[in-house]
Amino acid sequence: MIERLLQPRLLDLATRYPILTLTGPRQSGKTTLCRMAFPDLPYVSLENPSDRELATEDPVAFFARYGDGAVLDEVQRVPDLFSYLQGMVDEDPRPGRFVLTGSQNLALMDGLSQSLAGRTTLTDLLPLSLAEVRRFPDPPSDLETLIWQGGYPRIYERDLPAGEWLEDYTATYLERDVRRLINVGNLLMFQTFLRLCAGRTGQLLNLSSLANDCGISQPTARAWLSALEASYIVFRLPPYFADLGKRLTKTPKLYFYDSGLAASLLHIETPRQLETHPLRGPLFETWVLGEIAKAHLHRGRRPRMFFYREQNRLEIDLVLEKGADLTVIEIKSARTPSGRHFAAFDRLAKTLCYRRSETAGFWR
Repeated sequence: MIERLLQPRLLDLATRYPILTLTGPRQSGKTTLCRMAFPDLPYVSLENPSDRELATEDPVAFFARYGDGAVLDEVQRVPDLFSYLQGMVDEDPRPGRFVLTGSQNLALMDGLSQSLAGRTTLTDLLPLSLAEVRRFPDPPSDLETLIWQGGYPRIYERDLPAGEWLEDYTATYLERDVRRLINVGNLLMFQTFLRLCAGRTGQLLNLSSLANDCGISQPTARAWLSALEASYIVFRLPPYFADLGKRLTKTPKLYFYDSGLAASLLHIETPRQLETHPLRGPLFETWVLGEIAKAHLHRGRRPRMFFYREQNRLEIDLVLEKGADLTVIEIKSARTPSGRHFAAFDRLAKTLCYRRSETAGFWR
């Protein structure tokens, strides 16, 4: 396995915090990263029934085994452990003692906020970025393959067929974990919901339309979408309000973290099909936003990402905010850039004349 970009940041944090918490989607490489970065810590998977039973029924005996520290994988499966960890690190605050991982952010964050506030640091690991994909032998050489395969490490580690692996991932992890999180009874309806979300990646989120197309209520659609967000499958990109006096779009946009998973849910079977697919542009935009999110998160930084759109449809795909500075980015899948693609930059610059800004464009 390659070294992940986040590893130096984790090692640095381990010199200052008694507990490190690493979150991210299933199969993003959390376990492999932790075992590479902290080879001297014993590894315990709380997905394992015997380990989970001991941790649940007798946490004192459990920590008698691992009192000097451990990597506790999928720790949200035994939420009572957070209270015991609090007492242990208060008595012995040695840095780098415990490493916690989890793939269901709502359950994990609830335990952290109640028991471990101030005692742990939180980092996120998403699937592979382009820089990490290029560390493998024979990485994809064309854009369509990169977008279609996505970035889940197992595909590259074992040279697996991406289409087959992503279908299995949807069935064995996504449908199982998310359905368990929100107690979904109708699998077929949930599968339809997943595909409808994939068809809306890179678009304004209309919950009412999404619910109607799926045949569910709007509150149900909201709950299902929140579960996908908590499992690091999708995220909402909020609008940027440069001037509250203008008539601006207030609806967020929906994106998948992994373009390959979105393409799989859309039944795009080969990279070549992507060349002429009607959602090629949104999938390219999804890939670019995922790369920018990874560029920040895999170095331990949380990006402030937005889009800008006025009701006259003047739009900028991405606005990155850092302090008083803005970077505005236009994303187009066309091979040839055009001056009209930058027209919105001038308009926004006039609105933000009191702020420094930079511009950028992404073309294939």
